Formats: sequence, C-alpha cells, structure tokens
Amino acid sequence: MRGSSRGAARASQEAFDAALGSSADGTTLAEELFAVTGVVENNASLRRALGDPSREGEQKAALARSLFGGKVSDATSGLVASVASQRWAAERDMGDTLEALAVQALLANAEGTGRIDRVEDELFRFERIVAADPALRDTLSSRNTDADGKAGLVRTLLEDKAAPETVRLAEQAVRVPRGRRLDRVMETYLELASRRRDELSALVTVAAPLTEQQSARLRSALEQHYGKAVTLQVVQDPTVMGGIRVQVGDEVVDGTVLRRLEEARRHVAGS
Repeated sequence: MRGSSRGAARASQEAFDAALGSSADGTTLAEELFAVTGVVENNASLRRALGDPSREGEQKAALARSLFGGKVSDATSGLVASVASQRWAAERDMGDTLEALAVQALLANAEGTGRIDRVEDELFRFERIVAADPALRDTLSSRNTDADGKAGLVRTLLEDKAAPETVRLAEQAVRVPRGRRLDRVMETYLELASRRRDELSALVTVAAPLTEQQSARLRSALEQHYGKAVTLQVVQDPTVMGGIRVQVGDEVVDGTVLRRLEEARRHVAGS
C-alpha cells in the first residue's frame, strides 16, 4: 500500500483488534467480514463510494452503517464503518484490508484453539498440491468455473483431513479471488498467518529432503539474521539438481546448482 492507505490500514487494524476483543466468536466476525468484502467487491459503485478519498470519512461511515447495520453484528458493522471512514489512496486497498481482517479473525480463532501452526502448514501444503497438479490448478483458478463448484471441490479435498479454518480459507481463496491468481491469494493468507504468530516464513527449495540437523542449522542461521522466529516451508524440486534456494518475503538467496549453471551459461554466452 502507498500514501494514505498505510495509515488507514493501521487505524483499521486497531479497530479490528478492539472488535475482536469484544467479540465472543472470531468465526462469526470472519464470516461477516467475508460477506461484506464480497458485497463491496461485486459492486463497483459501492466500492468507489466507500473508497473515495475526496469524501468525508463520516459520510462514508454513515453509508456503511446504513448498508450493513442490522444485517451483521454491531461489532462488524462498527468495524466496517471505521474501515470505510479512513482515507484510502486506492479503492482496492480498502477491499484488501477488509479481506485481511476477515482472514485474521479466522486465524485468531485457530490460535485460540491451538490450531494456528497446523492451519499455516495445511494452507502451505494445499497450495503446493494445487501447484503440482495443472488440471486441478486450472479448475480452481478458472473464471469460467462456478464458484460454488470450486468451493465444493475444495471441501471434498480437505474436509475431515484439515482444520476447519484451513478448509474455510481455502474455500474463500477459490470462491472470491478478487482478480488474483490462486497462489497469490494463498501466499497472502500465509503471510497473515506468519504475522499472527509473530514469525517469518522461509520458502526453502531443495532437490532432496533436508535432514533434521540441516533444518535446525538453517533455521538458526535465519533467526540470527532476521532477529525473530522463522518457520521453514520446504519444497522438493529435483530440477534444481542440488544446493538450496531460500526466500523470505521479497529476499531470495539462490545457491542451487541450476542457478549456478544458468550463470555459467550467461557468462559463456557473453564472453
């Protein structure tokens, strides 16, 4: 986010924390926020009206209350009004924030039941399974596939095998992608889970599985470098041949054999 949206997102987060603290059920808050996000996403006029930086914040808050008051809980209605009242630099930023708050509410529920580690791992594994199956990826990502059908397929794949929060988040990712690729949606959800746990996630790509000792050494080195806890998400990819590639956020360290061969080829071609 840029400009005024950064401050708006911070204020919205504070309002969310207060709403979550007063809510007896994070799942209800999440479902209502997802519903509001869907309404805003599917109505361009409403999206412009609520996200218009030239309108007074109280006007936008009153509009949100008139639309959603009585249809969702008072906590959710007040939170949506607070989010709408902020000055957003771009319409999409408000929608992104509403969705992120809904995801956080589900993650908070998982945290309260001791399942948040499991949810983060299951979301990551689900994303990798989809990425490795072109037919499944195309079905779940296609705009021509019925949203209910895609959500039903996700339930078939995950129900009774994953935590309820994992199933719900995966359903949301395919049902309302908001113009993004599925892998980008899942990446966003994973970043929110890591932030909720106050940890960083490191995507580690290797040709062969890491031993427990190798994993421990790598995690320790990353934690020393970043100054906070790190979770390793390990992906096996035989095409890298050897070595290791580590990505933390936008930072990438690629020490794979494939990368070194590519660099050698470029050097030879340029000489």
